Amino acid sequence: MHKTILHDRHIGLRANMAPFAGWEMPLHYGSQLREHLTVRNGCGIFDVSHMGVVDLTGGDVIGLLQWLLSCDIAPLVDGGGRYGLLLNEQGGITDDLIVYRVNAKRFVLVINAGNREKDVAWIRIHALAHQVTVTERTDLAILAVQGPKSVSHLTSVLPPAMAKPMEALPSFHILEQDGWRIARSGYTGEDGFELMVPLQQAGSLWDRLLHDGVMPSGLGARDTLRLEAGMSLYGRDIHDKSNPLECGLGWTLSWEPVKRNFIGRHALEPMRDSHNLKKRCGLILEEKGVLRDHQVVYFQGKPVGEITSGGYSPSLERGIALAIVESSLKPGSGCQVDVRGRMLNARAVRPPFVRLGKSVLRD
Repeated sequence: MHKTILHDRHIGLRANMAPFAGWEMPLHYGSQLREHLTVRNGCGIFDVSHMGVVDLTGGDVIGLLQWLLSCDIAPLVDGGGRYGLLLNEQGGITDDLIVYRVNAKRFVLVINAGNREKDVAWIRIHALAHQVTVTERTDLAILAVQGPKSVSHLTSVLPPAMAKPMEALPSFHILEQDGWRIARSGYTGEDGFELMVPLQQAGSLWDRLLHDGVMPSGLGARDTLRLEAGMSLYGRDIHDKSNPLECGLGWTLSWEPVKRNFIGRHALEPMRDSHNLKKRCGLILEEKGVLRDHQVVYFQGKPVGEITSGGYSPSLERGIALAIVESSLKPGSGCQVDVRGRMLNARAVRPPFVRLGKSVLRD
């Protein structure tokens, strides 16, 4: 089992540790509910050093990424980033990731922990033909500082020369300074930053933020926060058999320019205008109960799909879920979910459920 550089600090804080994607990670530090609400209303810090950071440099790096990724990276300016997918030839999702352009010859990928090994191997295979150097940055830790007060806390612990450009950073942009990388991004639906820092400096940054009042937060809160924000989790909502057009990620497929071919395009393109595809929807429970993964969704007495991620929403104080369902179930429609043999009433909605601390429920 892998351990992050901050493992001893988690143990010192009496974190409830659990295995995740081959890593021993903090699930919570005593109260997942408190950590969730603190991120929504204040600021929390997550150790996400299990995630992978990959540098791509030299050669035809833009050509490589245009072939590997579902999204068109040509419009990116220096420092800009995009969310995108790695697809297989059948159009299934190998991973979801964020790509940042540092400059025309250097890009950074942030990939999921459970896919690190296979992703890097896949990228290396295709990088050879483009003469691109692939470097997995195992020398970096990643700390996610998330919440509406993240700017003020980071400003108080970072040197002014780093804090000022950090504060001015647009969403989905990255800056580099003194071996650090700071990206304005996250997985919570709140404003926040992901700091990629040298391993030997991660502990002191963690300590300074906790001393400034930032709450340590675990993977439990991270999961409920991202569920409220309508964000997919690899291995639950998406996997290598998932069709992006059905699981709410069709917007990541850049069909233009037409001449740009990418892995999986030929498999997915014939389905673009199909009316028979399933779709992703949100569900909100209309009565007491908790929705869970794999529960069956019913509409007009017939099974129409299955929950991919379900749980309790601390912000809404109700059960919510993401599901893949038949197109007959429209937003705003009533439906039922089989919860341990009980048919509970729910309503189909458009994700997300919560953004920037507020309910954004939409039929």
